[in-house]
Amino acid sequence: MDSFLIKGGVPLHGEVTISGAKNAVLPIMAATLLTPEPCVIRRVPNLSDVHFMAQILEWLGAKVKFEGDTVRVEARKIRGQGDYDLVRKMRGSICILGPLLGRLRKARVSLPGGCVIGARPINLHLKGVEALGAKIRIEAGYVEATARRLAGSAMFLGGRAGSTVLGTANVMMAAALAEGITVIESAACEPEVVDLANFLNAMGARVAGAGSPTVTITGVKQLHGAEHEVIPDRIEAATFAIAAGATNGEVTLKGARADQMHAVIDKLNEAGVRVERRGANLLVRRDGRLKPADVTTLPYAGFPTDVQAQMMALMTLTPGISIITERIFESRFMHVSELARLGADIEIEGPSAIVKGGKPLSGAPVMASDLRASAALVVAGLAAKGTTQVNRVYHIDRGYENIDGKLRQLGARIQRIEES
Repeated sequence: MDSFLIKGGVPLHGEVTISGAKNAVLPIMAATLLTPEPCVIRRVPNLSDVHFMAQILEWLGAKVKFEGDTVRVEARKIRGQGDYDLVRKMRGSICILGPLLGRLRKARVSLPGGCVIGARPINLHLKGVEALGAKIRIEAGYVEATARRLAGSAMFLGGRAGSTVLGTANVMMAAALAEGITVIESAACEPEVVDLANFLNAMGARVAGAGSPTVTITGVKQLHGAEHEVIPDRIEAATFAIAAGATNGEVTLKGARADQMHAVIDKLNEAGVRVERRGANLLVRRDGRLKPADVTTLPYAGFPTDVQAQMMALMTLTPGISIITERIFESRFMHVSELARLGADIEIEGPSAIVKGGKPLSGAPVMASDLRASAALVVAGLAAKGTTQVNRVYHIDRGYENIDGKLRQLGARIQRIEES
């Protein structure tokens, strides 16, 4: 397994282009299954998760062609079952359920895998498609959904940790080809849901209210091909912003959208990291000394759970006490023990991590447990004295396009050690 070797202590300087959003492109790729006509998706990041999704689409019968950061998909004839070995590797693969059900009125999809960050049940996905008229059976590791017809319905998709992004996406896609009107209450408001709605509408769907807690879908008889450009990845942008603050550097985030990052920008400003709009870009630099900040993860537009680990790495460098509370996933503190190997002083109390920051970090071998934990360890390694080796970086390749190359462009001393 590949690893990163990082020699820390170098401030990051320069410009970095933010790639397309992983969490947007996966359901958009799945949505191409809703039409037999060709679709073109632009600003597609080169990620292992994207290639997994392409393999899933090909297994289902679609033709997928990559041309740089553009993907062309033609799903003229498709089957209704996803391959177990492919689907189980990636949580986002569950989003093929909605389009298969919408177009074929049947779907057989493996229960998904992904990062080990706590229970992420799909009960809200199933509740949503059942409300449209699907019959659900779970057997031998598969979800089997069938429907003689799909009919619009009103439903509530709120859960214990708030709304469900992929559940909202699945229902939107299935409802696009259902009869009548579907109203989703407590819908996810994330920008990635809005991006999917924009793609569906470009295909001829009638989706209104995306980005609000109430989304209305008026079903149509068929959808056609469309072209679409994916939004920039707000989580990647936040990670590079935090890395700039952690190393006391100055970095321009090209293409980052401040309007999708309000909570992150607010907390970075509170922590002494200034984020300024410069046209279509963001400029990030320290504003004096780092300051402690308390963070609670919440559904959008709150502070993203996908930035919690990186923010914790920044707070380990900050004199004083910061409290980081995780309200989305119950097991998303697996990076704490690895940050401790670098010298961080962090105590876990229930859903909160108490960070006693300000002590210098020193390099050590660490192990990545999930995608965002990997990013946190890279941020910490960039700021630490000495050499840090981050092992199992296949996690980070799932969600960050060429992160080591982009960091080297900013002056970081980071190299990938390839192992067979």
